[in-house]
Amino acid sequence: MNIERLRRIIDYSAANRARIESKVDKFYAFAGIGGEKEVLNSLQIVRTTLRKKGYLVLELPFADQEIGALCYNGDALGYLVINTSLPKVNANFALCHEVYHVFCQDGRTGPKAEFARNYYEQEAEYAANLFAGMMLMPESNFRRMYAFFKNESGEHEQDVIIRLMNYYQAPYMAVLIRCYELELPGKNVVPEELMQVDGAYIRERFVDLWLDDSCLDATRKDDFPRLEAIVERFGNAYIRDGYLEERTLAKVLQNMKTLYAEIKGV
Repeated sequence: MNIERLRRIIDYSAANRARIESKVDKFYAFAGIGGEKEVLNSLQIVRTTLRKKGYLVLELPFADQEIGALCYNGDALGYLVINTSLPKVNANFALCHEVYHVFCQDGRTGPKAEFARNYYEQEAEYAANLFAGMMLMPESNFRRMYAFFKNESGEHEQDVIIRLMNYYQAPYMAVLIRCYELELPGKNVVPEELMQVDGAYIRERFVDLWLDDSCLDATRKDDFPRLEAIVERFGNAYIRDGYLEERTLAKVLQNMKTLYAEIKGV
């Protein structure tokens, strides 16, 4: 990401912070979470909450490394699928990004399928990314932890960001953007050295700072075997009750396997 693009994102955040914050608050109110928000396990909250909206949240390893998540609006159920081939921090952000599209944009009336990719240049994607940053890194808590890690890191701003990455389990660039949209560094210009980092350097600093670098790895968690078993169990029950034919269940299971193979690239 270049400086100009980062500036556009931060300007959008400044102009739309209150509006998107209200949407985060509405999501947590719907989830039954109030007051000071510090959700340590976004997936656990999202999975339960979106089930009320008619969506199943699944984790699958995708072959495509550019897709963070997939949201599909079925006729009876919706599906939010997280790509577990990506580092855990990226999967966490993609999950919260897709919550915006499902919860705030009413996914049922949107496109049949929506993909979470890295910082697309559309207003809805800016909004979804701002929502995800707010959800993963609540403002009041983030301000406190920034000050704490700033004290621990001295003048090394990059180490502050990396410590925040570890604490919030969020991607480097999402943390950097959150710092500057909240004006925490106290300056408007983002130093070039904060932008010029790669995965190898970030992992090296994690190790040097005695942080748990497992959040930089892909979990490759795969919910398909469990999903297949559930469909087969309920399908057989419907066959016994006379609501379904065996060939229909076999076709459904085969279609699921075909789609699964396409997603995994096997």
